[in-house]
Amino acid sequence: MTLILFNKPYDVLSQFTDRGTAGSTRRTLSDFIDMPGVYPAGRLDLDSEGLMLLTDDGRLQARIADPKFKMPKTYLVQVEGDVTEAALAMLRGGVRLKDGLTRPAEAERIADPELWPRDPPIRVRKSVPDSWIRLTIHEGRNRQVRRMTAAVGHPTLRLIRWSIGSWTLEGVPPGQWQRASP
Repeated sequence: MTLILFNKPYDVLSQFTDRGTAGSTRRTLSDFIDMPGVYPAGRLDLDSEGLMLLTDDGRLQARIADPKFKMPKTYLVQVEGDVTEAALAMLRGGVRLKDGLTRPAEAERIADPELWPRDPPIRVRKSVPDSWIRLTIHEGRNRQVRRMTAAVGHPTLRLIRWSIGSWTLEGVPPGQWQRASP
């Protein structure tokens, strides 16, 4: 059984081929991972960065990706504005989105993390502060973290998935991968 931890850069599709428009030149997993037979266990949006797990084991892939297993996913999120305890409390209690109430999340404000620079950098507005939060969710709706932070008044500027279950990005540079124990 093979399990790979991959640090997906910004603007990379979380699939091996680009089924977009003809002549599209978007980067995909195949630009970084040359190992036949492994498939992503879950997805990350084009504009999100961070941990993706890939495996050749269908059962493990399902256990990681299927929301019924409630595997925790932790994100480092740079948001617009000065995050208040009230906003964090709303995230912790569950946020009402168009597709229903989210499960309660773990949410805390953190100091600016020591991370790699994003290419391209996020937009910075001198008149609008930003802050970082660590957010752990136990489900995986489409663009959930971005929708949750926007719902509490703090749109996401940068989103990095740091961990899935006990697997983390620790020691995996952007665009690189390493084998892990299942």
